[in-house]
Amino acid sequence: MAMAVTAAAAALPMSAVRGRSSRPFRTAAAANKLEPARAVGNFSHFKDTIRKDFDFLGKGIKRGVQWASVTFRVPQAARAVEDLLWLRALERPDKPSVEPASWPQPSYPELSGLDLLMADLRALEAYIYYFYYLSRVWSKPLPEIYDPQDIADYFSCRPHVVALRLFEVVSSFASAAIRIRTAGITKFIVSRANKEASGNISQYDFGLVLKETMLNLGPTFIKVGQSLSTRPDIIGTEISKALSELHDQIPPFPRNVAMRIIEEELGSPVELIFSYLSDEPVAAASFGQVYRGKTVDGFNVAVKVQRPNLRHVVVRDIYILRLGLGIVQKIAKRKSDLRLYADELGKGLVGELDYTLEASNASEFLEVHSSFPFIHVPKVFSHLTRKRVLTMEWMAGESPTDLISISNGESTYDGASYSEKQKLEARGRLLDLVNKGVEASLIQLLETGLLHADPHAGNLRYTPSGQLGFLDFGLLCRMEKRHQFAMLASIVHIVNGDWGSLVQALTEMDVVRPGTNLTRVTLDLEYTLGEVELQDGIPDVKFSRVLGKIWSVALKYHFRMPPYYTLLLRSLASLEGLALSGDQNFRTFEATYPFVVRKLLTENTVETRRILYSVVFTKKKEFRWDRLSLFLRVGTARKTLQGLVASNTGASLDLATKRSTGVVDMANLVMRLLPSKEGVVLRRLLMTADGTSLVGAMVSKEAVFFRQQLSGIIADILYKWMSDVLGLRIMTPAHQEAAVNEYLTIFRDRRLRVIASKAFRAAQGEPLLMLRLFWVSFVMGLTASAMACHRIIVNFSETYIGEMTFARKRFAITT
Repeated sequence: MAMAVTAAAAALPMSAVRGRSSRPFRTAAAANKLEPARAVGNFSHFKDTIRKDFDFLGKGIKRGVQWASVTFRVPQAARAVEDLLWLRALERPDKPSVEPASWPQPSYPELSGLDLLMADLRALEAYIYYFYYLSRVWSKPLPEIYDPQDIADYFSCRPHVVALRLFEVVSSFASAAIRIRTAGITKFIVSRANKEASGNISQYDFGLVLKETMLNLGPTFIKVGQSLSTRPDIIGTEISKALSELHDQIPPFPRNVAMRIIEEELGSPVELIFSYLSDEPVAAASFGQVYRGKTVDGFNVAVKVQRPNLRHVVVRDIYILRLGLGIVQKIAKRKSDLRLYADELGKGLVGELDYTLEASNASEFLEVHSSFPFIHVPKVFSHLTRKRVLTMEWMAGESPTDLISISNGESTYDGASYSEKQKLEARGRLLDLVNKGVEASLIQLLETGLLHADPHAGNLRYTPSGQLGFLDFGLLCRMEKRHQFAMLASIVHIVNGDWGSLVQALTEMDVVRPGTNLTRVTLDLEYTLGEVELQDGIPDVKFSRVLGKIWSVALKYHFRMPPYYTLLLRSLASLEGLALSGDQNFRTFEATYPFVVRKLLTENTVETRRILYSVVFTKKKEFRWDRLSLFLRVGTARKTLQGLVASNTGASLDLATKRSTGVVDMANLVMRLLPSKEGVVLRRLLMTADGTSLVGAMVSKEAVFFRQQLSGIIADILYKWMSDVLGLRIMTPAHQEAAVNEYLTIFRDRRLRVIASKAFRAAQGEPLLMLRLFWVSFVMGLTASAMACHRIIVNFSETYIGEMTFARKRFAITT
């Protein structure tokens, strides 16, 4: 604007300027007449100026475009794009011309018109049948029983369902990864400021994020998370702790939906079946939730209702998992079919969706384990059970989580605190639950062969009567007899450090694949587990740690993990985790081994004898006293064999337990067990042993405590005989009198005499060994005689001399 005003002023003629200065006064009318002429002159000069400005800008832009064209080679790029568009690169002028060709037409010179018509009709029929098949496939419902091919056919017609779920799963885990990454950066910044920051917190936070992701993705992923929470040996303690909250923090679905499902399944209104149903579920699981109720007949029941539309959700997730494992198998070029793991999981989860099958499993589990009084299984109300509704007896009891909370001193619901007495009692109940849980697991494994497949804390109860209660029988695992004995042998070989025999047992359990180098596996197991320390012959290490070491070898050699093997390891690891919450000194092997000892020493079968002989004998059938001593010592420590012998003989073992503990009780146990009905295995063992090694074991240093206890038994017999001969009045307790009479019966037992004479005859060819035997026998006899004489003297003094008094007599003298 300033430029326009300046140009207009320059365009004014000088005469106008001078005229304005020479005539200072002008009328308004004259001024108005001059204005139009001035305005027209100013516009023409303004246009010229604007045009010059645009010309200047145009030249500058043109120079800029020319510079850019040269610099960025725009013409060459445009030419290349044009050549690509017109396919000039394919043009070859020097190529010879080609004869023109048309689209090939079908030719059937050998067929007539009728034949062609019939062929067309058959083709039309095939197309019609194909489209009919497609319509049937689209209308086919989701199969009730898990079948990979039927499920693949079902979802192949519904790719949009799979795609949407894949997007949901991927986005959920991507969001979780971003959160974990963000949390890791934040923790790094905090740890730079705080040098004492613990790494366990990040693992726990990772577990919390994973738990929330599992909750958001639904029942299938919740089930997987619950399974992972029982494997701290794989995912770590902190992550396992976070995922364990999945057992208690599953959101329930609305009550009106649950009531509608009950009415649809049972075919009657809820009020006509149950006189009471709780307003809120007492427990919410991944596949259903439980209401406490009361039938119109007055029975207290637990009503389990399945979540709505659960079958489609679970099967869809298993199908996606199967697709993923197939892709992983192709990428990793694995020979084994990884999709079988998804099929195994799918069969189990789909089986859990049928509550009639769970009811049948519960009834079978109750029948098989009814002979074990410490195991409690709720009864099933079959007439109130359908595919999506299960009604069972209400079982009152404390969950392991509740016992852990009390023993750790956590506050009650109303904010009050527990007393020290309550904490100690809760800790005692927790340890009793764990001990019974370990024994129940071994009974299922080694006795009945029917295993509870999901023994986590949410499915266990400690009843007021001290029983171990089981819940949730959606999946059971059945074992073959040969696998049972192989598992029994593997436990024994782990304790004894016999890694070669352990590999052989794993092979019999179908864990080690055919063709695997067994020597290398044995060396790796020995290297991995050889560092485990022993205390009193038992591995002084957590079971989860041993399990982790075995798992590392299994991954290296691609071991197969049968369902029962995984279930047992998971069960024992879960029980150990519960026990460590109440007692940091708990050892799973120490709790497990007594049951193994009892089974080996009392079950007279070919398989158990083979396992026992492999432990107690060398390859030359030489007797190993240290191994038998370990067996008996463990048996007496847990009262396992003592109770068995007492129940068979009708006598009490209080004398043995009062006089000493530990290995010293072993002699009394052997003396009671040998002539008993359950002692047939031990008698057969001694008859099979090499007599020379048997005598050598008897006179060895390891048997010194056994000889001392045996001397005590002989002293009891001599004391009774000397008392009868001397006619002394002996005030002997009834249980001691019965024990002595039992010892006399044992020494007169013909079977034991045959065993002793066999060993004596075998040792006669070893003069030095016979000399040691005579010396040991002499010392034992002398010791027993001295003990018996000492007791005679003490008894004589208490009986006769004690009646005489040497106290001073006082006399009162009066004057």
